[in-house]
Amino acid sequence: MMIKLRNIEKSIKQGAGQLFLLRRIDLDIESGDFVTIMGPSGAGKSTLLAILGMLDAGWTGEYEFLGEKVHELPQKKRAEIAKRNVGFVFQQYHLLDTLTVAENLEVPLSYRDMKSAERQSLVADTLDRFGIVGKKDLYPSQLSGGQQQLVGVARAVIASPKLLLADEPTGNLHSAQGEEIMKLFKQLNQQGATIVQVTHSDANAAFGNRIVRLRDGWIEKT
Repeated sequence: MMIKLRNIEKSIKQGAGQLFLLRRIDLDIESGDFVTIMGPSGAGKSTLLAILGMLDAGWTGEYEFLGEKVHELPQKKRAEIAKRNVGFVFQQYHLLDTLTVAENLEVPLSYRDMKSAERQSLVADTLDRFGIVGKKDLYPSQLSGGQQQLVGVARAVIASPKLLLADEPTGNLHSAQGEEIMKLFKQLNQQGATIVQVTHSDANAAFGNRIVRLRDGWIEKT
């Protein structure tokens, strides 16, 4: 089992009370799963993804990742585990503005035990694979939204993470590009990567092997 969530809850203060973003979430994800999280806006989808990726520490409950009890670990240790094992595709790209496309791609590789020549080779291969060789020396501000999204996906997969988390991964791409990205995800999944995606797209969901539906912070019983 890669991921085991038990009774995960997340709330924020609202006036004198609390607003629950997630309620009593129990979820098991096996290694090699391709899970799609769906639900209306405000259902808690992105919040759940942030917890899975260890980006959000303000929750209660139990989270086991590859046998590690995440809920018992300090934030620094959680971050180390995430850097080594998790790739992210964010809706807002989160590219580093002061780095070129090629330098952005190299960031996840800096957390791996790799020689510089090996990193450069992997960056070159990835630029080629995504058809962005001509953009390698540009900065994010010089790219269109769709190009930034492609770079974001490339950065997420370059280090072959064990877990790939994707928040609306094709949101800013035209349909042909979006389908290419989903086919790439499927290929990565077949090669052993575990994928959890948040999407509103039934077409994207069809690439996965199961759907988890959220509503008002709860998992809907299917």
